[in-house]
Amino acid sequence: MFVSARRSALAAVSALSLAAALAGPVMAQDAATIRNAERVRDAALNDTVAMDYVTQLTTRFGPRPAGSASETAAAEWAAGYMRELGFKNVHIQAFPLIGWERGEESASIVGANPQPLVVAALGHSPGTPAGGIEAEVVRFASLEDLQAVPDGSLAGKIAYVDAGQLVPMQSGAGYGPLTRIRGAGPSAAAQKGAVAFIMRSAGSDEHRMPHTGTTRYVNGVVPLPGFALSAPDADQLSRLVSYGDPVRVRLSSTAHTYETTSHNVIGDMPGRSHPEEVIVLGSHMDSWDLGTGAIDDGAGGAITIAAAKAIAEQGRTARTVRVILYGSEEAAQPIDTGNGGGAYLRSLSAEDIANHVFTGESDFGADRVYALQLPVGAQTGAFADAANRVLYPIGVLRSNVPETEGGADIGPIVEAGVPVFGLKQDGLRYFDLHHTADDTLDKIDPEQLRQNVAAWAALVWLVADSDVDFRAMRPAE
Repeated sequence: MFVSARRSALAAVSALSLAAALAGPVMAQDAATIRNAERVRDAALNDTVAMDYVTQLTTRFGPRPAGSASETAAAEWAAGYMRELGFKNVHIQAFPLIGWERGEESASIVGANPQPLVVAALGHSPGTPAGGIEAEVVRFASLEDLQAVPDGSLAGKIAYVDAGQLVPMQSGAGYGPLTRIRGAGPSAAAQKGAVAFIMRSAGSDEHRMPHTGTTRYVNGVVPLPGFALSAPDADQLSRLVSYGDPVRVRLSSTAHTYETTSHNVIGDMPGRSHPEEVIVLGSHMDSWDLGTGAIDDGAGGAITIAAAKAIAEQGRTARTVRVILYGSEEAAQPIDTGNGGGAYLRSLSAEDIANHVFTGESDFGADRVYALQLPVGAQTGAFADAANRVLYPIGVLRSNVPETEGGADIGPIVEAGVPVFGLKQDGLRYFDLHHTADDTLDKIDPEQLRQNVAAWAALVWLVADSDVDFRAMRPAE
């Protein structure tokens, strides 16, 4: 049913895109819309809503694992917060998923050189047997090296992948290669006969705080316990292995899965003349359990809520601005049933999707926005020029690289044909904090947070209060 609904949605949006493309190019923004966008931008530079929201969220509820009691309570609170700000049609959309609870975990080197290790179980990994697992470690320099050894050759061993430290980049591009290891490593280790899997955690810091993150199901399960090892401990273990003597490690975890429910929180600032046409601003409510989820992704909710509020304070726009705080972004398994973005898509008809004219996602912390990416074919032209004029004064440059996917939350509606923009944030320090106990409120710079709100509010005003048919930005499938 999900696949057929998506195909219907794609067909409907493709037809609209083709019609719009035949009608002519994207129209220019009028001068009044640009002036209003500039006023919204300048007012948002003094925003107080974003910092208030993320402060209350992280202080009241702390960590918010998908499907947990804290995520549920945070969703109820956020719905009330949005109503108080003037959002309309606020509601909570529940959906089932498999939750995961970390429990207790420990690791240590045993034998001739005993010493503790700092680890974090990977999301959805099973716990170890009672008493833990003790086995010799076999180190690999890459996932490919692990995959290349014969099946069964690691029987009774612990597979350890140390591919080196994540390289910090403004775009965050260094993260992808390491998430491949986290996702596929446990199943590859199981195929080779290993009893457990450990990896250097996917982070750019040198702190003794491992970065957790979800791993991949195979045939409905994660096949063996998996752990992320903090950077200093990964260095220590790799050095010890390099000396040539067998190194044994003991691992223990009481992690387990359970059936539960997660929630999307949805609220609108309705349009005045075309309320059926919707711009979706997305982020996610849930977080990992080690920190309080301030940068990932309390900040995203703060930015999108504050931007919508800043727009409303300047007057109703022609189109509806919808804010969605998605549930279960971090540990959704599998993505088509456990992810809030998928649940939202399945709640829409093909006509509803056709009326979703633009979307963007804030899920990369709270540091400043430096670039704007627009849909394929829209990086130049009248709308791009207007966006550049409005955003350049706050340090946001137009990129010639198109935005094509968004993030995990809005990904399903983007795949269904909704045009997507990207306001790219500076990610140089993001992976120092991401998925660790150090993801806390004090890491947010209020001034940079306000710059985010200003960028979002100004761009979304241009979209929401213009005559541009943004569906023409996406070529027909």
